[in-house]
Amino acid sequence: MSTFPVLLDGYTELPPGKIANVVTFLEMTSPPSASPKEMPGLTVVHVDHPQPNWYRDLYQRIGEQWLWFSRAIMSDKDLAALLHKPATHVLVARKGGADMGLAELDYSVPGEVEIAMFGVVPEAVGTGIAYILMASALAYAFKEKPRRVWLHTCTFDHPRALGFYRRNGFSPYKFAIEVSDDPRNTGHLPKTAAPQVPLLGDRQ
Repeated sequence: MSTFPVLLDGYTELPPGKIANVVTFLEMTSPPSASPKEMPGLTVVHVDHPQPNWYRDLYQRIGEQWLWFSRAIMSDKDLAALLHKPATHVLVARKGGADMGLAELDYSVPGEVEIAMFGVVPEAVGTGIAYILMASALAYAFKEKPRRVWLHTCTFDHPRALGFYRRNGFSPYKFAIEVSDDPRNTGHLPKTAAPQVPLLGDRQ
């Protein structure tokens, strides 16, 4: 892993081909008092042994527009190993037989649960499905009585994501800067992904 100095006061110019975003970490230390609501025809289910191809398809439908790439750059072998770990739990929101949302929970650290991935497909945005999926994910996570449930969002995410998480009871506690290769230049995402994030060219 290469390194370069980051100014803590002012601008830091990135090497060619790199992108950066500001990450906000949020946590919840007690379960919400309200139970998950219901929507006719919508179910939230735990997926046993999710297959990489199925996961990739749903992950791409949800996240390509926001430049999600952490799972896209993984090999099928590595993704399968992650998904089949006992510490990984995958919940999916389904309506009318179609997958509408994804919540990936990570129990790797004793006493806490990370919601490593969370999102809904574009056609589900604004329908209430995300709120039901989050409430279901929190109810699922707090069954083990962890000391906290946490997640993160970033400036490349949906512009309402941070507000959504705060309305669901999460409190921000830390910032970070994530620097990575632009996945559109590496071929892991199409050039047309996330047009709101400028693509500076195929530079290595």
